[in-house]
Amino acid sequence: MFGRVLKAIGTGRFAALSLLFMLALVRIADPPLLEAMRLRTFDFYQMYEPRPMTPLPVTIVDIDEESLAYLGQWPWPRNVVADLLASISRLGGVAVAFDMVFAEEDRMSPDAYARSLPNLTQDLSRELLARPNTDALLAAQMRNTLVVLGQSGTIRVPTDEAKKATQQTPFATIGGDPKPYLLRFPGLLRNIPVLEEAAAGRGMFSIRNDLDGIVRRVPLVMAVQDTIQPALTLDLLRVATGQSTILTKMDEAGMRSVVVGRQEIPTDRHGRLWVYFTPHDPDRYVSAQALFRGELPREKIANHVILIGTSAVGLLDIKATPLEPSMPGVEVHAQLLETILSGQYLTRPNYAIGAELSAAVLVTLVIIALVPVLGAFPVLVFGFVVAAVLAGGSWYFFVEHRILLDVVYPLAVSFIVFGTLVFINYRREEMQRRQIRSAFSQYLSPDMVAQLARDPKRLKLGGDTRTMTILFSDVRGFTAISESYKSDPQGLTTLMNRFLTPLSNAIMENNGTIDKYMGDAVMAFWNAPLDDDNHAARACAAALEMIRRLNTVNRERQAEAEANGTAFLPLNVGIGINTGEAVVGNMGSDMRFDYSVLGDSVNLASRLEGQSKTYGLPIILGSLTAEAVADRYALIEVDLIRVKGKQEPERVFALFGPADVAASDGFKAFAAANAALIAAYRACDWDAADAAIAAAAAPVLPYPADDYLDLYRERLAAFRDAPPPPDWDGVFVATSK
Repeated sequence: MFGRVLKAIGTGRFAALSLLFMLALVRIADPPLLEAMRLRTFDFYQMYEPRPMTPLPVTIVDIDEESLAYLGQWPWPRNVVADLLASISRLGGVAVAFDMVFAEEDRMSPDAYARSLPNLTQDLSRELLARPNTDALLAAQMRNTLVVLGQSGTIRVPTDEAKKATQQTPFATIGGDPKPYLLRFPGLLRNIPVLEEAAAGRGMFSIRNDLDGIVRRVPLVMAVQDTIQPALTLDLLRVATGQSTILTKMDEAGMRSVVVGRQEIPTDRHGRLWVYFTPHDPDRYVSAQALFRGELPREKIANHVILIGTSAVGLLDIKATPLEPSMPGVEVHAQLLETILSGQYLTRPNYAIGAELSAAVLVTLVIIALVPVLGAFPVLVFGFVVAAVLAGGSWYFFVEHRILLDVVYPLAVSFIVFGTLVFINYRREEMQRRQIRSAFSQYLSPDMVAQLARDPKRLKLGGDTRTMTILFSDVRGFTAISESYKSDPQGLTTLMNRFLTPLSNAIMENNGTIDKYMGDAVMAFWNAPLDDDNHAARACAAALEMIRRLNTVNRERQAEAEANGTAFLPLNVGIGINTGEAVVGNMGSDMRFDYSVLGDSVNLASRLEGQSKTYGLPIILGSLTAEAVADRYALIEVDLIRVKGKQEPERVFALFGPADVAASDGFKAFAAANAALIAAYRACDWDAADAAIAAAAAPVLPYPADDYLDLYRERLAAFRDAPPPPDWDGVFVATSK
């Protein structure tokens, strides 16, 4: 079933569809790298289309470097903070939020001094204790001003006593409990109770940066233990508008929005609001010391909501935003409040993931369908058009509707799949070319294949005459072996491949070109198509390697036969090698031709292969081959024969091994005895020939010469009974091929 499906849609399309499925899972998992690319895209949008600078009733009272120089280091005494609140109230500020937390009692309160300095005189101690507590002064001023105190999420779980002191902002919910979706903190760092009780509201100023350290989203509601806590700006908006309750709305994906009074503020599923930033604007700020000096115009405070925070570098409240590498944290809250007041929300709706995934799948399916049909270039053009449409659509939704839709994922998926399809097609064509080259390489040398690949014009009829070395090999007794596979033709095919493969490899590894296979026989040649001055020696090296590798195959087959309890029939090969002139080139017709070799020297090589059976020696050489390699290989002359179909006699030789064999004492003794045998045989000295045969039988050789010596014993016996004529030239006439 799977095979039929794969065949129907194609391997390339199946791979592309599988890749698309995996990339869809990647989007669902949303790894950090993908999120980072998406966020960077949204940063780019804000950089080129920031929120317009419009006057809004939001002012930052800044505890800046000048204020610290004027009033002293932070923290200031709480009565100074109370005076700051009083100044804001006198100038008509609507509500004030502190982007800070008063977590401990004021150590600079007079009564705190009296308790902390035991060596004071009683009069001074009583005087200090009689002065008002600064925390109480601040609390009293807070009761006359709408104040929202800042709180911070912590990783520590609060004590039971601290939990009881928690002041809660009332929440109502529609659509379910939002807490499972909210950013969660184990504990809450609050202000001291006297201040919390006096405040009109309490909100968290905790901001969680994105993975790259940039602030883009600020949570409007958060979960602490089993309670819901508002953000500082959200509770400031509630207090400033005179509302008592904040409403959260849910849908199937999570949080959808929060409602304060009549204003519904869209959020992501985790209750966060994307801040639509403007560039840093100094006009948002007024210095705290200007309030104390009475130098601040009333219109900077009147009818404004006020955020008190710090831009002083030493107080370490600096954030990175899409538009600014460093922005005071209080300005992030101010810009969040401006985003809400202006109604210019950046929204990433809960359906965004589904829309982006659907766009990616749709575009990619079109590409998968078109690439195999139209080809890479038209689909590449189509891809650029689609990319322009997707990017333009994403930009349009941002500019016109302030909706954040990710274009990176659909583009990345479509181009990854497109690149994969192009690679698969290229790989398929490359594999086809390799298969063609591999097919030629089964018959031609790699150099010939490379030449044909570089110059296809060489594939033409005709040939060149040159001196070449030709090799024929054939398996002895193959008929009997094939009969044992009468009921298993596939087994016979496997056996042929098993022994022809190493024989062929031995030829090609020695720069030979395989001309053809003839059943169990192989024909090869050297010195074509490329010149090779050592062609005779390479042919001899190939022949010896063929014998060695065939012996390895026989040992493996014998072990298998013994393990299976079956009969073992060894494979023995006969090889004939001859050197001479021949015509080599493309032979055949205009429709079909092969690179082959023709000539009398080729026919002689074939006859010599047949004579290897006659002499019982595996490798027989012609005289020109023997002459070319006599100084590098172990050779003996075996006869002077006239092969069938030829009139001229040929001195033939047997190859026993490389130079190390020729240098061995055993071969030297055998070669000397063989030379005496040939001389005595041609001189009709039968007794001397018998003595030479006896001497030749003694040495140990790389492969036995018993059949060869037995042949001469038979000839000597025959000549004793019927001597040759007086004019006998010592030539043996071969009556078989």
